[in-house]
Amino acid sequence: ASGLDAIAALGEQAVDLVLMDIQMPGLDGIETTRRIRRLPGGQVPVVALTAHAMLGDRQRFLGAGMDDYLAKPIEDMDLLRVLRRWLPPPTPRPLPEPAVAT
Repeated sequence: ASGLDAIAALGEQAVDLVLMDIQMPGLDGIETTRRIRRLPGGQVPVVALTAHAMLGDRQRFLGAGMDDYLAKPIEDMDLLRVLRRWLPPPTPRPLPEPAVAT
């Protein structure tokens, strides 16, 4: 709901990636990212999600400490590309043994 909520949530649980809105109540996404980077374990990948898509916006957010950038409206394939870039591949789970009728 807000940048402060995001920081509090990161203090309570480990996450693999943060999708960071730029415009939020309280702290904006840039200041929230700066504060996350100062937390223990604050090197989690942070991806900016924003309607700011003007020339230079991407570099501004990356320069503020975010790892990647997606402009709204977000296309499914762009989101998938970013998730694949920053998240480890899923660990395959073994299939359950088939039931044998006796």
